[in-house]
Amino acid sequence: MRKILFPFLLILSFTVQAFAVNPDEVLDDPVLEQRARELSIGIRCLVCQNQSIDDSDAQLARDLRILVREKLVEGLSDRQILNFLVERYGEFVLLKPRFTTQTILLWLLPILVLLIGAVLAVKTFNQSQHKSSRRASHLSEDEKKKLSKILEE
Repeated sequence: MRKILFPFLLILSFTVQAFAVNPDEVLDDPVLEQRARELSIGIRCLVCQNQSIDDSDAQLARDLRILVREKLVEGLSDRQILNFLVERYGEFVLLKPRFTTQTILLWLLPILVLLIGAVLAVKTFNQSQHKSSRRASHLSEDEKKKLSKILEE
């Protein structure tokens, strides 16, 4: 058991999440650095597109990480920094888009599709139930006799 467990734990110890932040980018103030990391997690790398700038090794991601840190040192709030980036790069720069009039369809469309699907499923189910009960109640006299004969056997 020990021979199996040790290599597994050794491999597991090397699977920590790697961040692309270089040591020369890290701020001296730990509070500002923490804010920078939290902001970086929610900002999309425009090169990689499905990674945050915190995870990306692309040069543009590095530039954005440095820009975020510069804005934090200048004293801007998180909201002001995000607004600056959205003005400059568009709403696409945010990994989680804001709920605005431009993005309302993006947020509500999945819910709308789910509701339409549920209504159609219930309607289809009710129609099939109605058809099967209607078929059973509209038996001719001859069919009723055959059915009762089968049930008696």
